[in-house]
Amino acid sequence: MPKFQYEGRDKTGKKHGSITSPSKREAISTLKDQGIRIITIEEVPETILSKEIIIGNPVKLQDLVIFLRQFATLLKAGVSVIDSMNILSKQTESKYLKRALLDIEEEIRAGNPLSYGAAKHKRIFSSMFINMVKAGEAGGTMDETLERLAVHYEKQHRTRQKISSALAYPIAVGIISMVVVTFLLVAVVPTFVTMFEGFGGELPGITQFVLHASEFMQRFWWLVTLVVIGQYVTFLFLKKNKNSKYYIDYLALRMPVFGNMLKKAAIARLTRTLSSLLSSSVPILQAMSIVENIVENEVLSNVLRESRNSLEKGQSVTEPMKKHWAFPPLVVHMIAIGEETGALDELLGKVADFYESEVDAATDRLKSLIEPFMIVFLACLVGTIVTSIMIPMFEIFNTIEM
Repeated sequence: MPKFQYEGRDKTGKKHGSITSPSKREAISTLKDQGIRIITIEEVPETILSKEIIIGNPVKLQDLVIFLRQFATLLKAGVSVIDSMNILSKQTESKYLKRALLDIEEEIRAGNPLSYGAAKHKRIFSSMFINMVKAGEAGGTMDETLERLAVHYEKQHRTRQKISSALAYPIAVGIISMVVVTFLLVAVVPTFVTMFEGFGGELPGITQFVLHASEFMQRFWWLVTLVVIGQYVTFLFLKKNKNSKYYIDYLALRMPVFGNMLKKAAIARLTRTLSSLLSSSVPILQAMSIVENIVENEVLSNVLRESRNSLEKGQSVTEPMKKHWAFPPLVVHMIAIGEETGALDELLGKVADFYESEVDAATDRLKSLIEPFMIVFLACLVGTIVTSIMIPMFEIFNTIEM
């Protein structure tokens, strides 16, 4: 949050100090409430140590949806945009959104449009949001545009939650499996090594394998940790590069079981976003360019780029889509009908509804199928280690009894 250095006067005389506040105007208002008459106030420049490190969008999707719903309601009730910003900045629980709304309010007071102020906060407000607001400002339909944005983000949030819940279980079980196996190899198996050495006989192959794995983990656990961290960092680095991200997204869409679900989710996001933009009177070429950048899948993004080029040449937008495996025939046919009838936004919305319901059904099926599989997987891992210990022990007991 910005920090301001001020000089002022109160009842006791001259006063110097600093205050942290979302905006300069808010800082002045707070100081006035404290009985301080401001002489000078300046924002303190950020340093490397004081600068906030923010990864991704700092505002939760549900906070943005609530803001849009309330904003649309206030505008319908006849409240001005400036007053709406002021009211909503006081109500939101997100400090980042509060700071952005106060800054936008100052821009509007300075004579700039809402879209201009929002464009200064691109980490919070996407290019889709900014362009739809521009269209709403031009057409005088801001309240309808905000409602449409709220519906869009709500459905997007619901789809993301479904995907996350479907992937969370296997990831959690995978992590638990790694922790349990590591604990058994490092802490439990070594306690039996002396016993097995005293046994003298040849150990079963499975036992020798587990003992070697245990010895390796005890000596090189740090190397395994570095490899895991290195792979994760490499993956993040590759995702930032467009060329390598294309192959990552390609492999994700081609994955067995999960690939089809991820493809449906990506198509739902693409068609929902394009439908929302077209419904807000954003030109189709501009709308497709926006969707290219926010679809979050390079495979689909490349096809959209080709479709936009096809449209610029006077050809059908569906030509590149027909030739690509990522676009099902249903999507291509619906877009083609929308082009012919002039109801592209409406038909894209129907496609999005269909694929969102498909994602819901696919995630439910996947969760019911993957739970028993992961339980069996964990049981096999632990069972292998336990079996490798129990077999030699039974042989030792048999020898003692004889």
